Order: sequence, then structure tokens, then C-alpha cells
Amino acid sequence: MPAGQWIKCPSCGAICHLRELDSNMQICPKCNYHFRLSSSKYFSLLFDDGSYEFQDQNVISGDPLQFSDRKKYSDRLNLARKNTGLSDAVQSAIGKMDNHTVSIASMDFSFIGGSMGSVVGEVISRTIQRGNEKEIPVIIVAQSGGARMMEGALSLMQMAKTSAHLALLHEKGIPYISVLTNPTTGGVTASFAMLGDINIAEPGAMIGFAGPRVIRETIGQDLPKGFQSSEFLKEHGFVDMVIDRRQLRSRIIHVLNLLQEPQ
Repeated sequence: MPAGQWIKCPSCGAICHLRELDSNMQICPKCNYHFRLSSSKYFSLLFDDGSYEFQDQNVISGDPLQFSDRKKYSDRLNLARKNTGLSDAVQSAIGKMDNHTVSIASMDFSFIGGSMGSVVGEVISRTIQRGNEKEIPVIIVAQSGGARMMEGALSLMQMAKTSAHLALLHEKGIPYISVLTNPTTGGVTASFAMLGDINIAEPGAMIGFAGPRVIRETIGQDLPKGFQSSEFLKEHGFVDMVIDRRQLRSRIIHVLNLLQEPQ
């Protein structure tokens, strides 16, 4: 069988067949390690079968700073669009989850590490704004290496922008559920990802602001075991639940039933 149909689990070293992983929501059958899931697959996982509509697909990143390092930022964007079929590192949609109509945004690490630039901030903001206007719950699935350095301060501005939209949502008492996956770091963690009414993390996800190596070098000492893992954060009160992906949809629906009357 071709080697490309197999993948080694980075947690336990088991050799997993891609078909087996697909049937198990990209979870290792030996150790339950959660491989990354694409934004489209999160939509398939969360929404009722086929009952959602994509939004904001015409929002495209520019190159406002004419940034270039080893290659031009514009070239990186074009390559990422070609390789992923996405317009940027997030997708948004409205649809049904059981008896609830919800506005969901899902980030995608395969597009420049899920980094947050102007377009990601705009799509996240529009997702929240639709929840505000339609008075429906908002769910955001975070998966990001942080702010996109190629857009400089314009990227950092998205932290305040998304947080401000969430403040308006909170004023109306509309539920916001944040789902933190591996990894959720940098400016994404420092803004909308940790502002949920309920913060749910997947098992083993790395969640934090600075990376563990940077922190270790800064404070000059070793970090606690499992530092920045979703389990560590739950133990210390930074997330509310750590939920296996196979139970994620049912648990979110249960939370929505508690927070809001079905539409």
C-alpha cells in the first residue's frame, strides 16, 4: 500500500491509516491524539448534515505593507490559496445545530499557520456581528500560531476589533462559545479565543501566548509538566471543559440548550 496512505502518530508512534483516521474524526485509535482538522471538517462536524451556508468568501487579503522576507507576502498568499483552496485562514458559516441557528467561524492552520491578519479579523468580526444582528449564538473554533507578522500593526489591531464586537454581543446576553484546538497561541489567545462565555478545549491542545521556549528563556527556569496544555489550563481555571472531538457537537448543543431557548 502506498506510503502516503499512512501517518505516524506524534504522540504514541502508532502507524495510522488515513482512512481509519477519517472515520475517527482524525483521532489516533491507539492513544486518542487529536490530529488537526480543517475548517471545513469542523463545519461538517458541528452543523447538522449539510444545513449551513458559507459567508464572507469574497474577503481577500491584500499586501498593505508590501512585505517581503525570503519571499514576497503576496506570493505566500497566492501559494496558500492554491494549496488550500481557501481565501484565508478562516471560514465562516450560518446553519443549524439541532434546534439552534448558530453563526460559526473556524480557523485553518494549513493557511500560513492559521495566522490572524486583517481578513481573519474581519471575518471573525462579521461572524460575531451576524450573531448580534440575528440574536443567535456564536461559536469560534480557534487554530492559530498568532498574529500575522507580514501585516504588522494592522494584524495586531484585529485583537481589539474582535474583542470589541464580542463586548457588544455580551451586552445583549447572546451566548459565545470558544473552541480552542491545537495550537491556539499569540494574539488569537490574547483576544477572542479566551473570551468565551464557555471556553472548550480539545485534549492535548497547546494553548498560550508566548511559546514555552520563549517563556523558559525569559524567566530562566523550567516550566511545570504539561504547561500550556488544555488539561493544565483546565486545572488552573483558564478553560471550562476539555472535550473529546467525538463528543464536541453533542456537548455544545447541551450547553446551548442551557444558555438559550431553541429557535
